[in-house]
Amino acid sequence: MDEKKVKDFNEGDHLNVNLLISALTKGVTNSGAPYLSLTLQDSTKSIEAKFWDVKSEIEKELQVGKVYNFDLEINLYRNNLQAKVIKVFPIGQNEINMADFVFNSPISKDVLRDNIADAVNQIKNEKIAKIVNTMLNHYDNAIYEYPAASKIHHNYIGGLATHTCGMLKIGMALCDIYPSINKDYLLAGIILHDLGKIEELSSPVVTEYTTAGKLLGHISIVDARLLEVGKQLKLEDSEELMILRHMVLSHHGKYEFGSPILPETLEAEILTYIDNIDAKINIINKAFEETKEGEFTQKIFAMDNRVFYKHK
Repeated sequence: MDEKKVKDFNEGDHLNVNLLISALTKGVTNSGAPYLSLTLQDSTKSIEAKFWDVKSEIEKELQVGKVYNFDLEINLYRNNLQAKVIKVFPIGQNEINMADFVFNSPISKDVLRDNIADAVNQIKNEKIAKIVNTMLNHYDNAIYEYPAASKIHHNYIGGLATHTCGMLKIGMALCDIYPSINKDYLLAGIILHDLGKIEELSSPVVTEYTTAGKLLGHISIVDARLLEVGKQLKLEDSEELMILRHMVLSHHGKYEFGSPILPETLEAEILTYIDNIDAKINIINKAFEETKEGEFTQKIFAMDNRVFYKHK
C-alpha cells in the first residue's frame, strides 16, 4: 500500500491507499449506468472522486464515515485534482486509527480550554460569570471536539473552540482600544454565541445536521438553553441574561443571514463583526492552502464566489 497522503497527490498518480469516505452521492450517466461521487480524505486533505459503473453489491457496502482501501487514478478536472476509483476493498474498522483520517484543530485541546478559562476569569460581573460557567459545564468536553460548521469554516475537530478562541483574541484587543465596550458582555457573548452548534451538528466526525439543527438552528437552541440556565440560577428576569440572549439571537447580524433580531447593543454589534472576521480569514486561508503564490484561488462560494490573489 502507498504511504502517500492526499495533500501530496499529483496528476497521473496510480495509488493504493486507505481513505475515509466523508461524503457520498449516487448518480446515473446519460447511458443509464450507475456511478458514485465521493469525497475521500485523510488527516491532511480531502479529494473528490468518481466511481464509474459501480456494481450494486459494492454500492451497498460503501458507507459515509468508514475507511476503505482504494485503488485510485489521479486526474486533473477543471483545474482541480480528482480521483477515479478503480477498485475498493473493505477494511476491519477496528484496525483503523481514526486520527489518521480526520481533520483536527492546529491548537491542542488543553490550550483551547486554558484560553477559554482565562477569558471567563476576566469576567467581573458575577451573574454573567455564573451563566457562562453553567453553560460551559453543560456542554463540557464537546466544546473542544465539535467543529464550528459542517463545511464552510473551522470544519474540523476542535473547530468550535478554535473559532471561539480566535474571536476572544480579537475581542480583547478591541476592548483595549475602545474602553466604552463592556468587556464582560463581549467575552461572554463570544463564548456563548455558537454553543448551539453542539446540538445542531451530529458529531465531530463526518458532520451532518441533526433534526433539531434543521428544525431549530443553533441560534434558537442556545437561546433556549440560556433561558433554562437563567431559571436554574434564578436569573431569568435579570438584565444580564436578557443582554446575553440578545447577543446570541442577533449575532448573524441581518435577517437574511438568519438572525431573528438585529444587534441593538454595542457589544452585540461588535460580536457580529468579530464572528465574520475570524470565519472569513479561516475561509480564505483554507483556499490559500490550495493555491500557489502569484496565483488566484478558485471561486469561494462563501465569499460571494470571489477569487483571492495569493501574493508573494
